Amino acid sequence: MSVHSDKKTTTLVTLLNKKKAGEKIACLTAYDACFATILSETGIDVLLVGDSLGMVLQGHDSTLPVTMKDMVYHMECVKRGNRGALLMADLPFMSYASESQTLENAAALMRAGANIVKLEGGAWIENTTKLLAERGIPVCAHMGLTPQSVNRIGGFHVQGRDTEQAQSIIDEAQLLQSAGASILLLECVPTKLAKAITDMLDIPVIGIGAGPDTSGQIMVLHDVLGVSPITPKFVKNFLTDSTAGIPGAIKAYVEAVENQTFPSDLHSFK
Repeated sequence: MSVHSDKKTTTLVTLLNKKKAGEKIACLTAYDACFATILSETGIDVLLVGDSLGMVLQGHDSTLPVTMKDMVYHMECVKRGNRGALLMADLPFMSYASESQTLENAAALMRAGANIVKLEGGAWIENTTKLLAERGIPVCAHMGLTPQSVNRIGGFHVQGRDTEQAQSIIDEAQLLQSAGASILLLECVPTKLAKAITDMLDIPVIGIGAGPDTSGQIMVLHDVLGVSPITPKFVKNFLTDSTAGIPGAIKAYVEAVENQTFPSDLHSFK
């Protein structure tokens, strides 16, 4: 069952216009055709085929084991079910370590149906971002908590709480926008920092665990439906109060993002 809408195809221009108008952007992960149809028809603007599939689908304890083969397969599935959402795909761990590798893997995801690719990092992905953008491949730069760097940062911790680290994130966000990033994703950073970056940048800033003041929100589908094995602070189960099953839960999520009732202080970091 799905809830049909008259929502037009979402593009990067759509997202930029939403930011300019002060309208919030609702995003969720998707990994198959069935859910892609439900989500896109229920008002989700962006579907992310995330390397989070390594944890929620494959049962790994991190995203590191996910391969390009995995990502292309799930991107193709989501593409078939999509009904107008913008499609974003993660470049998985060590899939953009060299220039040739970056171009080959990003092109594979675009051929599979992606409209934009997402890669994790700060200043060190400046050249990679520029490389892709110059060749017509839109980039979402993922900053803050970057799960592919979990071993380096020592676990899943909030980033940018001290002044020096916060300033570094601000500087690198501006750098990546200048390099050609079309979207910035901020994960697990304090609300005040996320707001400062969102106000500073021209491009949309999507948050997860980054407070209510970003241009939009993204969540893992399994978290929104309350079936994830772990429950981070920034997660809310929207299925619990739904009287219309999964489509009702997704619609409630979209409405909560748009009217800024989610995330609340309960789901944010100070």
